[in-house]
Amino acid sequence: MDKIQMKTPLVEMDGDEMTRVLWKMIKDELILPFVDLKTEYYDLGLLHRNETEDQVTVDAANATRKYGVAVKCATITPNRQRMEEYPQLTQMWKSPNGTIRAILDGTVFRTPILIDSIRPVVRNWEAPITVARHAYGDVYRAVDLYTTEPGTCTMTFTPENGEPQTLTVQKVAGPAVWQAAHNKEDSIRSFARACFQYAVDTKQDLWFSTKDTIAKVYDGEFKKVFEEEFEAYKQDFERLGITYFYTLIDDAVARVIRSKGGFIWACKNYDGDVMSDMVSTAFGSLAMMTSVLVAPDGTTEFEAAHGTVTKHYYKHLAGERTSTNPMATIFAWSGALRKRGELDELPELIKFADRLEAACFKTLNEGIMTKDLVGLVSPDFPAKAVYSDEFIAAIRERM
Repeated sequence: MDKIQMKTPLVEMDGDEMTRVLWKMIKDELILPFVDLKTEYYDLGLLHRNETEDQVTVDAANATRKYGVAVKCATITPNRQRMEEYPQLTQMWKSPNGTIRAILDGTVFRTPILIDSIRPVVRNWEAPITVARHAYGDVYRAVDLYTTEPGTCTMTFTPENGEPQTLTVQKVAGPAVWQAAHNKEDSIRSFARACFQYAVDTKQDLWFSTKDTIAKVYDGEFKKVFEEEFEAYKQDFERLGITYFYTLIDDAVARVIRSKGGFIWACKNYDGDVMSDMVSTAFGSLAMMTSVLVAPDGTTEFEAAHGTVTKHYYKHLAGERTSTNPMATIFAWSGALRKRGELDELPELIKFADRLEAACFKTLNEGIMTKDLVGLVSPDFPAKAVYSDEFIAAIRERM
């Protein structure tokens, strides 16, 4: 069989632990037999990031901006525990996703992958909820400090022309921890525009939530910018019969649980990180959620919304077979290949992406699935738990 040809490379970012193992299996079994794959490869595994002092992450982000489409494997963001697990590390490197998002800007859209045999935990949810997550700043670009002595912490902004502005953060009598976060107005505007445009494109209502009653200046700026940017989209919203709705994040959580779904929920960076996990898990499994970063210039980066599945990785290292769900990672590849096909006008590549996803659904609908899903299906649905390699092999058979 002649392989499907590509014109322009994808940027391929390899990752860590069990998702790295699945990454290779997916390529070998589901992509390389059918596509003459062209990628510009970057190893974002933790140890290689450490060896390059994280320059590889910056290089991968810049390559993504150059080629327009990337696909990324899940990666480790080290904490103190990881420093003990990986003694070679010279420091707790920042989140590679945070670094990439800071360079590309834009918005992350996360949508659950649904199958009929799995009903959401929230019984009244009837349609997917897409979480639109701001992709810049907040705790992901924050600076941290630990102090032991009594003293006073201040925050100072020094303009290029003008007098410095200083705020007193707090006076303490002993040890304390400090964190300073920031955001940029142009990034907030890009976030707002991306959310409104996505709502128009998909004909869905848009909800937006912050905590401007507490963070009156910081979150208040988000609310103000969204209100200003909505003016340019108001007629489109009215024409399509869709609405824009703002509320506090705590009220939004309650409303989301009571809703029927079928809308876009825009959240600040950290809120979106947490709420997308809640939404995906309530719909079924964290391994069943797609994630795509859309930059203002149209650059897109596809990845799974979950982590590196550490527990399964240690079983794998011990020689055990695992039933790790590869769906979100497969859909990251299919999404990236489809986008590459659209940009390069390659209909066969687009059809391949569609066929790959259809084969995944066919496999699941025939009751062949990983262990995490078997416990979630309807009692009368004949489901069989298989190992990851068996699940991927079943998808290939249906290709």
